[in-house]
Amino acid sequence: MTYKRFEDLPVWNDAADLAAKMFTWTSQPVFRGKGDLGNQIQRATLSISNNIAAGFERGSTNELIQFLYYARGSAGEVRSMLCVIERMPECAHLKSEISDLKSSFESVSRQIRGWTNSLQNSEIKGQRHLNDASRQSFEQNDRRHSFQERIDELNRIQEHKREQERLQQRKQNQQ
Repeated sequence: MTYKRFEDLPVWNDAADLAAKMFTWTSQPVFRGKGDLGNQIQRATLSISNNIAAGFERGSTNELIQFLYYARGSAGEVRSMLCVIERMPECAHLKSEISDLKSSFESVSRQIRGWTNSLQNSEIKGQRHLNDASRQSFEQNDRRHSFQERIDELNRIQEHKREQERLQQRKQNQQ
């Protein structure tokens, strides 16, 4: 699927939802008097969706990949801070919430890794590098691929029909 706006990206939406959740979560009294811990985890969480957005808007695949690595690094930073918070005796009552949050950030990290892997294996260099000729070539390859998939599907249907006919013929021969 092709996305035209970062706001439509599932991984950006997951990261933005986590950022909003983290701002609420860190407003708990237990985070007061802990230095910049609450603020740092908020900024790191917000950095995930911001880096996804910034990379998406850059216009080249290489820059997008670079910013996705930054976003993934921020997700790791948040998980690290959650692990530290989990070790604090005064936060023992938050263990379940911390576990859920770590799982959510791991999910975002996996999504980013999957997207990055697919981009690294892509021939598309990004919108900035598209011109009429490269766009036409990409669209032609896409049509060719779709056409081949349709032919393969029709061949499977035809083979299934032949198999059904053979089975029907065997039944008739057995009677």
